[in-house]
Amino acid sequence: MNASRIALVTGANQGLGRALAEGLAARMGPDDLVLLTGRSHQRVSDAAREVAQLPGTRSHVQGRVLDVTDTDAVARLADELRARHGGVDVVLSNAIARLLPEESQAERADEFIDVSNTATHAILRSFGPVLRPGGRLIVVASSLGTLGHLNPRLQHLFDGASLDQVEYAVESWRSAIHNKTAEEAGWPRWLNVPSKVAQVAAVRAVAAERREHDLADGTLVASVCPGMVDTATSRPWFSDFSQAQSPSEAARAVLDLVFTEDVDPALYGELIRFGKALPWHDGTPPMEQDRLLRP
Repeated sequence: MNASRIALVTGANQGLGRALAEGLAARMGPDDLVLLTGRSHQRVSDAAREVAQLPGTRSHVQGRVLDVTDTDAVARLADELRARHGGVDVVLSNAIARLLPEESQAERADEFIDVSNTATHAILRSFGPVLRPGGRLIVVASSLGTLGHLNPRLQHLFDGASLDQVEYAVESWRSAIHNKTAEEAGWPRWLNVPSKVAQVAAVRAVAAERREHDLADGTLVASVCPGMVDTATSRPWFSDFSQAQSPSEAARAVLDLVFTEDVDPALYGELIRFGKALPWHDGTPPMEQDRLLRP
């Protein structure tokens, strides 16, 4: 089919990713296409069928198997969408590996870093060049992604870094975990903190190179914090969910960024929470959480 607009959501089988796919399918037009992706063929097929059958769905919905940790697979999909449709209009990078507090952070590090960081780098590198004018490339991150959450000794690795430099810093962190030198070097035990900082730094790096051109044609590249979301991934980490949003509620602010016509230059390239940019240098290292986690 020759769709008018193409949207891609990674990690879209459940939780926030599923809600984002549902919201796109409801707010895009009948000639548009939403690609809902994940690693499991069965779960992707089921989710795509269910979203397509929702009463509010207006656009076409298709499921595509995509392992975001497979950088070649990510590149092939981007090339396919460029060849078939001339590019893509919306990319929402949302994949995350579920991690439990009682699990060893070091033992889960490779999977977590691959899904959260290697995949983010691949999405930015492969889909940035095929994003059509006026498009949206948004990485779902967290308020933990501001630079101040890292030990001051490490902040220079990500502040003003290029994408290659961010990738090098992530791999250095990974090596330090394997070599059991991470804590000595100042890396927090909690994987989520360096991972999120690196995600936001990667987006900032790509946005810095594209800024002038993108603002001229209404394109937005940014990271987003959806706030606390009540999902199976977040449930084990927090005791008070009284202020948590459902995935559908959390998806609204992200989708508002997608469908806002005019790009605010103050938001371009930034970590956005509920429509406002979070200061890059804010935050404090998570010492209390680190003490509760297994190495």
